[in-house]
Amino acid sequence: MGPHTAKRLHPDIEHHSCPIARTAELVGDTWTLLIIRDLMDGPRRFSELLASLSGISPKTLSRRLKYLEGQGIIERHVYSEIPPRVEYTLTPKGEALLPLIEDMRRYGEEWLK
Repeated sequence: MGPHTAKRLHPDIEHHSCPIARTAELVGDTWTLLIIRDLMDGPRRFSELLASLSGISPKTLSRRLKYLEGQGIIERHVYSEIPPRVEYTLTPKGEALLPLIEDMRRYGEEWLK
């Protein structure tokens, strides 16, 4: 057996011990990354996110927001107004992803024109 054989035989063990794999699992889809991008500049309402994320369905956006809230990446703030106002903001854990998002932006600008 070669040095990489154990990794291929036990991908779950490798996945959970690898910080890159854990981070990729958290932010590994386009919609999640774009939601984080849109919240970089401050709070957004559901309708604002929906308008910004061309092509996303309301159901998908709702699922992604609930997932990110459950992971501690965003917070949902409900204001007692009529009609009720709900805004989403990044938490400190979410803000810690911003350098990654900025690196992706720079890479795309330089290498994926």
